[in-house]
Amino acid sequence: MEIGNFFKLLKKYFLIIILVPVLAVIGAVFPIKNLPDNYTSHAQIATGIVDASRHLLDKDANVNVQEQQILSEFSNLMAIMKLKKMLNQVSYTLIIHDLKNPNAPFSKPSKLLAEMHDYEREAALKIFESKFNNLEALSLYNKQEAGLNDLLRSMKYDDVSLRKDLLIFRDDESDFISVSYDSANPQLSATVVNTLCTQFISYYTQTVKKNESNAVQFLSDLLLQKRKALSDKTAQLQQYKIDNGVINLDEQSKEIFSQIMVYNTKKQEAEKDIASYEGALKNIDNKFNPDDRKYLESTVSKFNQAITSTQDQLHVMQNKYIRSNYNPVYKPTVDSLQKELASQINQSSDKYSTNPLTHVDDLVKQKLTLEVSRDLAKYSIKSINDEVADLNAKFNRLVPFDAKVKTYNFDIDIASKEYLDVLNKYNETNLKSNFSIKLIQVEIAAPEAAQPSKRILLLALTFILTSFVCVFVLFMMFYLDDTIKEPATLVNKTQLPLLGYLNKIPGVSPDLRKLWDVENRDKMQQFKELLRSVRFEIDQELRGEKIIAVTSMGPNEGKTLFATSLAYSYSMINKKVLLIDGNFDKPDLTQATHPTMYLEDYFKNNPYYDYTLEVNSGTAAVFGNHGGDVTLLEIGEEGFVKTRFDDLTSKYDIIIIDTAALSALNKSKEWLLFANKTVVIFEANKELTNAHKPHLAFLKSMGNKFGGWVLNKASLDKKKR
Repeated sequence: MEIGNFFKLLKKYFLIIILVPVLAVIGAVFPIKNLPDNYTSHAQIATGIVDASRHLLDKDANVNVQEQQILSEFSNLMAIMKLKKMLNQVSYTLIIHDLKNPNAPFSKPSKLLAEMHDYEREAALKIFESKFNNLEALSLYNKQEAGLNDLLRSMKYDDVSLRKDLLIFRDDESDFISVSYDSANPQLSATVVNTLCTQFISYYTQTVKKNESNAVQFLSDLLLQKRKALSDKTAQLQQYKIDNGVINLDEQSKEIFSQIMVYNTKKQEAEKDIASYEGALKNIDNKFNPDDRKYLESTVSKFNQAITSTQDQLHVMQNKYIRSNYNPVYKPTVDSLQKELASQINQSSDKYSTNPLTHVDDLVKQKLTLEVSRDLAKYSIKSINDEVADLNAKFNRLVPFDAKVKTYNFDIDIASKEYLDVLNKYNETNLKSNFSIKLIQVEIAAPEAAQPSKRILLLALTFILTSFVCVFVLFMMFYLDDTIKEPATLVNKTQLPLLGYLNKIPGVSPDLRKLWDVENRDKMQQFKELLRSVRFEIDQELRGEKIIAVTSMGPNEGKTLFATSLAYSYSMINKKVLLIDGNFDKPDLTQATHPTMYLEDYFKNNPYYDYTLEVNSGTAAVFGNHGGDVTLLEIGEEGFVKTRFDDLTSKYDIIIIDTAALSALNKSKEWLLFANKTVVIFEANKELTNAHKPHLAFLKSMGNKFGGWVLNKASLDKKKR
């Protein structure tokens, strides 16, 4: 399918492509001429969405506003303006005006409005005003209101009619929404635009205020709840500390721990002192001999009793002193007892009698002093251990208090954060509600002059659209046309070789007997030239062989005309030509030529019949047939027919067999058994259908015996050859 064919189709239907648009323009002149003038009113609304001067309080919050979010906000506003609820308000305004001003309506009264009585007008007016004030829609379930809705439709004041000429859009990337309306009345256009803008701004402002008020009230209630929750958590912590005597757990635990560390240090010092005293006493004991020890013990026993009593008193006071965390009150008593103990030890050293070995006096005195110090250290360890155990018990008792207090503190922290978050949100919302962006109608719609006439433009558009439709229809015809018009298309679709093509002979049904007469010379000139080309190609295929079978895939494709013309063409070059009419079902060739020889006689195996053949150079002999339901192999058996063809090939230079179409099955295929080459005629402007697939498969199976296609009745220029 070439684009050139499409242009040929356009050329063929050129007059239609011109006349149809012209007639359409002529038909559109009168309706377009009576079109009323068009009046457009325009208004603008400032939204404040991208106006930085109106975002002073929340400038930081809007720094990173995405363009998509801005587009969504504008789309939302424009969608609200197109709501049926908003357009109903405009409808009510228009109909109320017409009901109140019957002498000066916006539009010509419809039949429904003109036929209304005064009481019906008053009733309708009350309903429309009520619906307008309450922002309500007409109920179609109510018979009266359904009738009023029909009234709006008859006046074309309903929302569907208003939307057709209403245009709402954002001005480029600006902060403004533009609203415009076209109508035949300038007052009507201005009223529609102004009413829509006013009602939209009022509705949107009330809605935003209500939402902001609800949000502030909700946050206020939530703030009270969070404040109460925080107070309750704080009160629980305070009551728990009071009930358990907890003041400051961190300080108390630090104090107890520091006391435990002090007592552990003193315990270590006492244990060190005991070890050193034991070692010193052991060394002193080793220096005494037994006799001296006995003498010493017997002498100083009374002093030892006094020393022991004083040591016990000193132990008791030291115990009190340690348990009081070294309270200075007990210090004078402890010092006094220590002085008394030292005095008693000195007396014991001075009073005891000794033997001449008085050099051990000092050792005895040291021993007594060390024993007293050792005992005091042992007593102090016991007191320190008791106090450490008591402090550990106090410390362990603070652990569950600390866990509980931390739990309370954690709950208080969470409640405090929630309270602060809600407080910040409340303050922010409250501030924004007081300074929220307000929609402003910055441009009021006014009645404008009539728009420039579009009649010429509409006529031009009518011509262009009609022309386009015509061309489109022709293109669809061309695109959907799957017929074969060119030789190349036939080759591509069948994958079989082509011998050439023949043009269509002018006339309804050419007469074979007069086709080559002198009066038909002009119209046959192109056909002759194309036929010569096909004859040359056939000669190249024959390569010295003589029998050509001419067939087609269906009837009436021009194979008989081709066979006759080919025979005539060969006779013109002084060939001895035999033309056989092998189509028993439709012997058109026989009927046209009235031959004297019939193939039923020649191919019948009758030894007693002698047939004299007409053999002349430059002429074409014809074998006709008597027709009927018969086939070639029913006339004569295959071997005899082969012998007869051998005899014919010895007498004739070219034998052309006009067979039946391949759709006749064996009636044509039996002839092809004896042909050296088969030429298949295909009529142009026909499709290859599923019924042709078996025939194509058969032709491909013939191999070299298939000579090629001849495209007949083609509408091609001579230069296409």
